[in-house]
Amino acid sequence: MRINKGVEWAGHACALLVPLWPDRGLPLSALAEFHALPEPYMAKQMQALARAGIVTGGRGRSGFYTLARAPAEITLLDILLAVDGDEPMFRCSEIRQNGPCASKPADCKVPCNIAAGFWRAEEAYRASLAQVDLATLAGAVAAQLGPEKTARAGAWISGNVRTRG
Repeated sequence: MRINKGVEWAGHACALLVPLWPDRGLPLSALAEFHALPEPYMAKQMQALARAGIVTGGRGRSGFYTLARAPAEITLLDILLAVDGDEPMFRCSEIRQNGPCASKPADCKVPCNIAAGFWRAEEAYRASLAQVDLATLAGAVAAQLGPEKTARAGAWISGNVRTRG
């Protein structure tokens, strides 16, 4: 399984917005600059998050993004689905109906154990992502960074923050 880079970038952008919720946010340029990412590609991720109702705003040069819901209500699964979509990671092609010992379609009414195993694993993966909310994650990120780097990031964010109203 491979998660596209856009999911990672969207997750980091959302984590930057957590301490600013509900009334403050960051412009697209700042969200891209913070991690030295290309602004057009960050725009694509932020638009996907906006369509999914995870962030709001971002219109025009003076626009900025804010979280659309409380950080505790947004999960890593929400971010993954917003950016990568809801398509299953595994798609059964019924390979058991091919080759010299092929099964007849009538004998394949029940999913094979291979497909069932992949689907169970994907369900567990998604359930695990659904348990990680942005509020908890942001606290863990700050703790991992330590006080000096957290203060430096906070100062940078303060210099780029926009307020509603």
